[in-house]
Amino acid sequence: MFEEFSSGYYLGRLYVEPYHGDEAVIRRDQHEQINEQLYATGEGIERLDNPLVMKVDSHHLAVHGEDEVPEGTLALPEEVLDDTRIRNPPALKEVLLAKADRADQLLRYQARHPGVGT
Repeated sequence: MFEEFSSGYYLGRLYVEPYHGDEAVIRRDQHEQINEQLYATGEGIERLDNPLVMKVDSHHLAVHGEDEVPEGTLALPEEVLDDTRIRNPPALKEVLLAKADRADQLLRYQARHPGVGT
């Protein structure tokens, strides 16, 4: 689903569609699989529900797992989707997935600056 892109990101293509929730989501089993393959260190028991960090256009988003999302789809809250260049969703879109160290950095920044997009 994602391939090496740069020192800080993987590149993938997902369908992007509107979501009526408050956070960006992908299908839960895909979320856990990505967490395990790309974020887990392999040391001890690790959480697989930590948010992934994806970049769509200029938005870095903490992405969570949700059962009701179709496979291969990133569902965005409508206000976030409205602020992208995506018209007539669902649309197949290139999405950047932050590598583990970059994701950690972005999530820590967001925690220190609530209300500020990463």
